[in-house]
Order: sequence, then C-alpha cells, then structure tokens
Amino acid sequence: MIAATASRTEADGKTAGLPEVTDPRTVAPKDARQLTKAFLERLAVLEEGTPQYQYARNTLIEMNTSLVRYAAGRFRSRGAEEMEDIVQVGTIGLIKAIDRFELSREVEFTSFAIPYIVGEIKRFFRDTSWAVHVPRRLQEARVELARATEELRSRLGRTPTVRELAELMSLSEEEVIEARMASNGYNSSSLDATIGGEPDGETVLSDFIGAEDPAMGLVEDFHALAPLIAELGERDRQILHMRFVEELTQAQIGERLGCSQMHVSRLLSRTLKRLREGMLTTR
Repeated sequence: MIAATASRTEADGKTAGLPEVTDPRTVAPKDARQLTKAFLERLAVLEEGTPQYQYARNTLIEMNTSLVRYAAGRFRSRGAEEMEDIVQVGTIGLIKAIDRFELSREVEFTSFAIPYIVGEIKRFFRDTSWAVHVPRRLQEARVELARATEELRSRLGRTPTVRELAELMSLSEEEVIEARMASNGYNSSSLDATIGGEPDGETVLSDFIGAEDPAMGLVEDFHALAPLIAELGERDRQILHMRFVEELTQAQIGERLGCSQMHVSRLLSRTLKRLREGMLTTR
C-alpha cells in the first residue's frame, strides 16, 4: 500500500517529504493513525494551493473516511439509503477538522475530529428532518422542552404545567407554548394514511377533516340581525315572515293585509333599509 522510497517520492515532487499512499481508503486504522500525524505535520508547513498541499490534504481525507463511517454508525437506524448521505455530510465535518487542526493542541486527531463529524451530521438532521420548516431557535427549544418535560415528569410524577416548564427553562410561558406548537412540525402524516384501530381498516385521516360550510358565514349575521328584528313593529315583522319564510309574493302579501302591492313594496324596502343600516352600525 505504502511506497516509502524517498527517491520516488522526491522525484515526482508531488509527495515530497511524505510516503506515497497508493489507496488511502484501504489503509488500516492503526496505520492511518500514524500516517495521519505525519501528514498533518507536513500539511502545516506546506503552502496552500500547491500540488504537495493538495496531495497531503486529499490523502488525509480519504485515509480517515473510516472515521466518518464509525461516527455515522450511531445513526444507522435512519436506513441504508440515508446512510450514504450521512457519510457525505460527515465528510464535510472531517474536512473542517483537518483544516482547523493545530499540532500545538497536543491532542489526538481522532479526538479532535469526531465532534466535528458528529456535529455536522446533527446539523444535517436539524435542517432537513423537519416536515415543516420552523426557525432554528424553535428547533432547539423543542429539544430543551423534551428534556425539561421528562425531568419534571420524573420529579413530580405527573405531566408538568406550562408555568413549571417555563420556570425550569428560564423562558416565558408564551415561548414554551410556541415551542410545543413547533414540535408539531417535526413529523407529518399523509391525509390518505389509514387510522389505526378502525374496524373497517379503510378510514383515513382526511375523513376527519371538516369541509368549509358556506352557511357558517351567515351565523354571525343572524346573531346580529335577531335583536334588530325584535325592535320592529308587529306588521313589519309579519311582512318579513310572509316574504322570506313563507316566500309569498308582494301581491299575495298585499291580499292578506288588504293593501296594494306598491304599498307592500314600500314597507318592505323601508324595513330592509332599517335592518341594513342597523347591521352596518353593529359591525
């Protein structure tokens, strides 16, 4: 795997001062640890952008891919398809660790790199796992809320109140309520998903979502109109009843009241105008 011949390395200039690693991804972890230290020492003195610098940096990345897969292993429950995405994201954390590592820290590169790799993976989940996008502060508040709820539940033996959670988290009650509402955006369900426990096995979530009823818009008007009608005289209320409840024509109303259709029309117009003005005043 490793051709450590100085003559060949110095001859091509590309790997000057470093062993040539034919296939960095196949280097054993034990060897990778030793080689990583040597490559980091060399990388610290090389000029950025030179072929030697690029060779050292790229070899470090490929040689420590196993470190990324090790860190990504704790997220294997996400599934095989998503695991490749996790490894790619973790590699970004590895690159950041390589670029920011300082030999003066006197710490193992592995100990330094793992937090960068895991942090990048967690950031990936935080930004992409939500079904509905919510602000970062609410995503973080959701995690704190879950921890605080569990702590108080075990301490009190019951579900904590909003006030108790607010005191523990040093937040206002409004912020706790907002964090609870934001939690609903983490997961989503299809409207065609069947509801568990239903005997027919065919009931779906959309069956429980009400449709808009156009008549509901009239409810408020009816409540405002009722006291106005109550203030009308007996004859005006009678005319309204015959016209809009019994649905009689103005001529038929006139026959019942013993007056002309024209007179019924004037009475009806006057009454409707009074009601209309009263409705506009109450709004």
